[in-house]
Amino acid sequence: MRTIALALVLAMATPLSALELGAQIPYASHSMVDVDARRWTVGQVSAERGTLVLFICVHCPWVKRWNGRIAALGAFAKSSGIGVIALNSNDPRRMTQDGVDGMRQQIEAHGFEFPYVVDSGSVMARGFGAQRTPEAYLFDAAGALVYHGTVDDNAADPDAVGTHFLRDAIVSVALGKRPALAETKALGCTIKLYPEP
Repeated sequence: MRTIALALVLAMATPLSALELGAQIPYASHSMVDVDARRWTVGQVSAERGTLVLFICVHCPWVKRWNGRIAALGAFAKSSGIGVIALNSNDPRRMTQDGVDGMRQQIEAHGFEFPYVVDSGSVMARGFGAQRTPEAYLFDAAGALVYHGTVDDNAADPDAVGTHFLRDAIVSVALGKRPALAETKALGCTIKLYPEP
């Protein structure tokens, strides 16, 4: 009986399955706070040609390797008519580096030009089914998911990248086209979810 109860608890604590391609942005009106206590929603940053939602954090070595490229991709997406927002869904009680002070330092170090918000309670991570940092979700002008996955094929060496998955997807969406490659495996640290309420 205890085994069954434990299995049920674990099942309930498991994040939802990742969004399927074609899905609409979940919880687009859910309000989150950035490092300066300003409130943002994903819907608020959505732009004419699409929306890029990035799940990142401070401590993860994978994010650290990609930080500069994430900043550049955010700027590129914005200049292409695509709204951008980054979410930190990690519970800072589990990973203290992922608190607001760490986020502020990350923004300053890499020049993020998009809102970077705290996903308190991991509401958005659960809604998207996001499991890794970094993990990218790109939606088209109609709000449909057209790319989900990683940044590129070489986290360690930006000069050795063979395929720029996310950049290529951004180019396609900016042109009103579907990305040739719609899904890749997100590589990174597991999201340190807040406990479920």
